[in-house]
Amino acid sequence: MNETTAPSVVNQNTSLILEIPDPVLRFKNTSIWYGANEAVKSVSMGIKNHAITAIIGPSGCGKSTLLRSINRMNDLIPDCHVTGNIYYHDNDIYDKNLDPVLLRRHIGMVFQKPNPFAKSIYQNIAWGAKINGYKGNLDQLVEESLRQAALWDEVKDKLHKSAYALSGGQQQRLCIARAIALKPDILLLDEPTSALDPISTAKIESLLEELKKFFTIIIVTHNMQQAGRISDYTAFMLTGDLVEYNETKKIFFNPTDERTESYISGRFG
Repeated sequence: MNETTAPSVVNQNTSLILEIPDPVLRFKNTSIWYGANEAVKSVSMGIKNHAITAIIGPSGCGKSTLLRSINRMNDLIPDCHVTGNIYYHDNDIYDKNLDPVLLRRHIGMVFQKPNPFAKSIYQNIAWGAKINGYKGNLDQLVEESLRQAALWDEVKDKLHKSAYALSGGQQQRLCIARAIALKPDILLLDEPTSALDPISTAKIESLLEELKKFFTIIIVTHNMQQAGRISDYTAFMLTGDLVEYNETKKIFFNPTDERTESYISGRFG
């Protein structure tokens, strides 16, 4: 096998998928299509509450597509549709009567590149909260959110300066603070440190380990070392299939499927 050739994938083997009791989020035979292309193929798994779940796999395996389906960001993509079910607290998030805007108040998202609003640091937190109906003390909310994002001490004296004046790592933590200000249950992160330097990456990794006390975190990452450092559970995907899903230590040190072992060891991907 050469470095760019992955082993072939057969249908999902449920014996390789860890059963999570009372999951906060559950995929049931979830497939995601772009037109006639099935990008995610009949995934079934549960997500543990107040834990970090990493989704890993080579480029094009469907991991970001799966992540975006959780708060229905894929609704914005023409010709994308979902079959099967995704349950959030036993409610099917693709039910036609469910408002995706309301869903996103419970399931926040942070993207690969920091995307602060073209506003002050303060308004990045306060404005998003206000338009989502927050009626409490905004000063207190801003401080609490920035403290939770481990950013308060660095910005408390420049809250009314532009968010663009912050470094890349600080901007990403601001985006995390903006997301958690809405008090979501679940926080989705799509390659949140891929554009950051090692010091900023380490700060965010440390932050996520603290935030799982308050939120359920699902992170897509190309960085297997990062997944090994911070996640409690890891899902390995390949060409749209969920190959194996288990506790991270099991995936990294004693995988069951040879394709998982080949990817973890760097034989492809």
